[in-house]
Amino acid sequence: MPEPILETRHLAKRFGAIVATDDVTMTVLPGELHAVIGPNGAGKTTLLAQLAGEVAPTGGRVFLDGRDITGLSSWQRSRRGIARSFQVTSLCQEFTALENVAIAVQAHQGHSFRIWRRARRDPSLLRPAQAFLDMVGLGARAGIRAGLLAHGEQRQLEVAVALACRPRVLLFDEPMAGMGRDESHRMMRLIRELKGRHAILLIEHDMDVVFAVADRITVLVYGRIVASGTPAEIAANADVRAAYLGERGAARA
Repeated sequence: MPEPILETRHLAKRFGAIVATDDVTMTVLPGELHAVIGPNGAGKTTLLAQLAGEVAPTGGRVFLDGRDITGLSSWQRSRRGIARSFQVTSLCQEFTALENVAIAVQAHQGHSFRIWRRARRDPSLLRPAQAFLDMVGLGARAGIRAGLLAHGEQRQLEVAVALACRPRVLLFDEPMAGMGRDESHRMMRLIRELKGRHAILLIEHDMDVVFAVADRITVLVYGRIVASGTPAEIAANADVRAAYLGERGAARA
């Protein structure tokens, strides 16, 4: 088995008396799509925020390529190859799709945002930004303001912004939230295309999507891992079926 690209060891996060992450030890392998599932309040988004460097853990460590990154900021982790999307869109609504991605290209190159007015016309930023839009299927929508894009298109744009950071690990937090059927199908195709090119940690409530795309699944309940394995192993786990998957998991098994 290859060495993990992303790893947590005994990760813990407490908010007063609330335990959001409880002794979580897990790995994400290069090119793997590792899904994290669990009921509402299981601590999935808090776990993702700790991996991205947005929330400091109470205990435990986070490693990227075997190097301890626990003390690094989200910006430093981004520069080292971790990019994430959010449950709620975080785009610059007044900027065009192309400009949103160009901002990410500029940030990855380490330029100051104070020169953004000039950068909006900089071919060295706009050319790669257009390429990332083409990659996610939004090439023809480059000139449209982000706020005018359909919800599904905004989520596609978020993926383009993440890709512009040249990530080695993608953290996706419910990328299909609020999408209609056609939009969900487009996003699932995109995730499948990215799978193998990048390591992906996916939080997603749609179990059909999870079982269709994941290489491994970890089940989180009250911040603690209760099971981890292949989709077939998770579907066959009686405790997981009873506690979370219900009839859907029983049918898969």
